[in-house]
Amino acid sequence: MQVYRLSRKKFASTLSGKGAAIKGARWNSIGVELIYTAENRSLAMAEVAVHLTLATLPSDFVMIGIFIPDSVPITTLREEDLPPDWGQFPHAVSTQLIGDKFVRDNEYLIMKVPSVVTKGDHNYLINPHHKDFFKVSVKTIDTFPFDQRLLK
Repeated sequence: MQVYRLSRKKFASTLSGKGAAIKGARWNSIGVELIYTAENRSLAMAEVAVHLTLATLPSDFVMIGIFIPDSVPITTLREEDLPPDWGQFPHAVSTQLIGDKFVRDNEYLIMKVPSVVTKGDHNYLINPHHKDFFKVSVKTIDTFPFDQRLLK
């Protein structure tokens, strides 16, 4: 399986989850390392674009193609199984607890979750502490200029 991540160039070659752990996000609390990826390039862009304005748009974004073998353990969360506040912003503690448990239990390398930004699409969360993490690899890093019309 190939997944995608839009990132600043200086962070592109290292998959660690440390960035997510600094502030926490929808699926992890502060201090919990988790790597956020998307099932396609468009979703990866949308997940980043919702947090930016034209004034804050860095010019050094790259699209990272990440390979995940089909043989690794994956768990899937369906929207109907999530708490009612799962899609709110700012992020709900309830979803952070789900992601924290996913990392702590360390049973699965990947957790497939529905996207809040693009209904019907999915994000793939990677646990960098799982024993199979070494099987995940960065395959491509391509310059990714945002179309300025998206951020007006």
